[in-house]
Amino acid sequence: MPTRTTIPTEPTTSESATYAAALDRSRVLDALIDEQAADDPTRFRMLTGDRPTGPLHIGHYLASLRNRVRLQDKGVESFVVIADYQVITDRDSVGEIGANVQGLVLDYLAAGLDPERSTIFTHSAVPALNQLMLPFLSLVTDAELRRNPTVKDELALSGERPLSGLLLTYPVHQAADILFCHSRIVPVGRDQLPHLEQTRAIARRFNSRYAAGHSVFPEPEALLSDVPLLLGTDGTKMAKSRGNVINLRDSADETAARVRLARTDSERRITFEPDRRPEVANLLTIAALFLERSPAALADEIGDGGAQALKHAVTEAVNDSLAGHRARRADLARDPAYVTAVLHEGNRRANAVAERTLATVRALMGMSY
Repeated sequence: MPTRTTIPTEPTTSESATYAAALDRSRVLDALIDEQAADDPTRFRMLTGDRPTGPLHIGHYLASLRNRVRLQDKGVESFVVIADYQVITDRDSVGEIGANVQGLVLDYLAAGLDPERSTIFTHSAVPALNQLMLPFLSLVTDAELRRNPTVKDELALSGERPLSGLLLTYPVHQAADILFCHSRIVPVGRDQLPHLEQTRAIARRFNSRYAAGHSVFPEPEALLSDVPLLLGTDGTKMAKSRGNVINLRDSADETAARVRLARTDSERRITFEPDRRPEVANLLTIAALFLERSPAALADEIGDGGAQALKHAVTEAVNDSLAGHRARRADLARDPAYVTAVLHEGNRRANAVAERTLATVRALMGMSY
């Protein structure tokens, strides 16, 4: 599911309990996928994606991209949406959207997404998907939309900027993305659970109002990431708009330069203490995720080496782990016709699914003239 930056807030007791329940369910889902996905791929059909607002970075890779490949390789039928229409929910122009879309496809393929097994498509190229927005909008209230964390955050940050109708209805856009292909699982982070709950409500209400309670649209389940929230090189939340990221397409030298500028602290001994030393802990976490090791063990190994040794370990971990990805990406970039063909085929397959879904919706609503 396409992600956005939200303002971190302290969870309430109720929110913590909801998250704990979602986490338990997510673990059960992961186990079921391991056992059954290869034999019944459609049972675990997945929708995920990104907004093409710039290059993907290591946060995307660690929290989402490599997990998509893992699920695909387990047999999960995957739909990956490049949510180009969503770029203009909070922007005055689309920017370099063509290059950004091309870059996303390059990173998807370089990471291991197989266009034979994963349908990679752009939102704007699937008209029937967007036509689902109208009946879905009738199933939500203005108050529900304004309670959504993304909408609330944008309202808080907007200042004098008026809230666009496109941004207000953003949660319904996501619901259409998820439901058009009858997705049953959606990989999300904790901050996206309200989006998924809104989608579940839309599915439930449509089934009740138009399908006599039959499950035309399944209520999708959250597959929660076990990757913690990563900070950028400046110690704030990792975000493309802040320029504090290491991009997947960066060279080894560019990566080293970005890591050299990363914030640490003045203590010589490296320890993993997320609450007391968040910047140091963040660098340890990044390196440990790439190395598939414990950040505490990595800290013990670096010991009194200080910030210089820590940054060297991070640089080496990132560059070594991404060397193959970057080489494959460079090879693919030399054949833009292939990348375009992948997208065209994905758009074709997504359109076929969306048109079938829309035909079903029209029939149920008595609109098949």
